[in-house]
Amino acid sequence: MKVVVTGQVGLDKKEFLDRVAEIAAEQGHRLKTFHVGDMMYREAPDVARGKILDLPLSRLENLRRSVFKDILAASKTESNILVNTHATFRWHHGLFFAFDHDQMIQLDADLYIVLVDSIDQVYRRLKRDAQADHSLKDLMVWREEEILATELLSRIVRGHGCFYICVRGDDILAETMSRLMFRPEMKKAYLSFPMSHVMDMPDVLREIEEFRREMKRHFICFDPADMETEKPLSFAAIDAARQGHRTVDIGEQDRRVTMDVQEVLGIIPDIDGQIYVRDFKLIDQADMIVSIIPALRDGKPAISSGVERELQHAHESTRDVFVVWKPACEPSPFITETCTKIFRTTDEAIKYFLKNGYADQEPHGTLFQ
Repeated sequence: MKVVVTGQVGLDKKEFLDRVAEIAAEQGHRLKTFHVGDMMYREAPDVARGKILDLPLSRLENLRRSVFKDILAASKTESNILVNTHATFRWHHGLFFAFDHDQMIQLDADLYIVLVDSIDQVYRRLKRDAQADHSLKDLMVWREEEILATELLSRIVRGHGCFYICVRGDDILAETMSRLMFRPEMKKAYLSFPMSHVMDMPDVLREIEEFRREMKRHFICFDPADMETEKPLSFAAIDAARQGHRTVDIGEQDRRVTMDVQEVLGIIPDIDGQIYVRDFKLIDQADMIVSIIPALRDGKPAISSGVERELQHAHESTRDVFVVWKPACEPSPFITETCTKIFRTTDEAIKYFLKNGYADQEPHGTLFQ
């Protein structure tokens, strides 16, 4: 298994991918990781940390090609390799690509994964490392370019079906990436549920959290809530602006960051547009969609326009569509006519998935024992 992982700056990809390798090892899979940036610094000891992108493009390209030759040599003897690199860069040179087509053809990776994270967390890490020269708009555009370039690279080298968007996050998300590599037979599920308009309903939020946790025990899950702070950042900035504040704080404890209100307001259209496009891409890379529709306090269904669009998109994309319907009232034809099956509880859904071969009898992975 050969995997190429890309992603913009500010993701701390190395730390996350080393954890992926640890989880793979715990499950009996040796995964050799190659961090292209670190390898380039070792190849050029005269270049100070954080300054390599200031080099002339010609030297930067020569360094990259040199270290990639070592990766290509290792790929002939290592059973499983993971290459941590970038697809594009936005720097003083402007926008430029970060790979060589001929070497990517030689590598012929099995999977191409682009890591993404909430923009406030990308900004926080860059500020922590004193590299916050990019505007929030720059970072939003860079993320979009990285996704597009990685998908294009995967199609040129391998065709359809080998490109995935994954969220950089905790051990559960590292487990997800390990499953993508070493458990290809596992079903991939997109999780759908209301988000924004149930934020003040703790009982509903607990129900959704239990649903998410249980699904992740049995499937490779693509979960829109893993980008948990991005939309709340929009709401927080709008509220701060109404109160006349110039800055807004977002995140908890060591993830907390202070951001300029006007700059955040300026990227709200980008946040909304990227959520819309990205969530549909996550559905397209899944085998099925599993949605939970909780009941509101008045008994009515807590179904948002976003959930309705996701269900319709999955149906039109010929994915299996499963819905856990909690309200006492019957679902509308717009639900029943697009669903593969409707359940009344999460437990009922899991029993069906186990019985019909959608999931293993026992959850797989060290984090789910």
